[in-house]
Amino acid sequence: MDDITRLPDALRELGVRPGGVLMVHSSLGGTGWSPEEVRDAVLAALGPDGTLVVPAFTPENSDTSPAYHRHTEGMTEREKAAFRASMPPFEPDATPCPAMGAFAECVRTTPGAVRSAHPQTSFAGLGARAEELLFGHDPHCHLGERSPMAALYAADAQVLLLRVGFEVCTAFHLAEYRMNPPAPTRTYRCVVKDKGNWIEYEDLSLYDGDFGEIGARLPHDLFKEREFAGKPAFLFGMRDAVDTARHLMSGYRAEMT
Repeated sequence: MDDITRLPDALRELGVRPGGVLMVHSSLGGTGWSPEEVRDAVLAALGPDGTLVVPAFTPENSDTSPAYHRHTEGMTEREKAAFRASMPPFEPDATPCPAMGAFAECVRTTPGAVRSAHPQTSFAGLGARAEELLFGHDPHCHLGERSPMAALYAADAQVLLLRVGFEVCTAFHLAEYRMNPPAPTRTYRCVVKDKGNWIEYEDLSLYDGDFGEIGARLPHDLFKEREFAGKPAFLFGMRDAVDTARHLMSGYRAEMT
């Protein structure tokens, strides 16, 4: 098991830029590391001028999400209606993000953390540029040009996949918005502010089923890799990864439709 005290140096050796912007996806199971220790190590690697961002998504407050369909599978229509009526609304300062893992929840609940306002695909951040990057998340745009994802791209952010693979790389969703031809859209619904207060909107039909394959097709000079506590980690620039993913998607996804 790796020594947590070495993690800041190991992250810098991997290529994390002091003073930079870093979006992190992680899995800490089996490491013996607490989320707080990892948070502090990442912030130490970034330094006082750096910014840490994590996805803080909340699919649990939507009745159009796979999470809802899993929870209601096998229920009668009456039971589904009761479940839907009881679903808590999204509150940026209070709603947890359990689907994103312990590290993301740790960052979200750290004093001074900033969270974007989207009721399903918010981001949480700590550091010098967190408020700037997470401000103004359009509630009708999950991960496109009017979301923090585009701001992270413009800020030349890095992405760290800490002991997880490219299949969870949410940055690839920005490539979906930039595909040519454009990806299709669909209807989303979620509950906000108060129980029973539902909003409905159209946005891109997000799909992550090919993200692992896209990661496998990235040129190896676009990312760095090393092992942490028995599993690989990948570090890469968001701009290069998104641009490459957009090119790949615009080719083979167009052929599939």
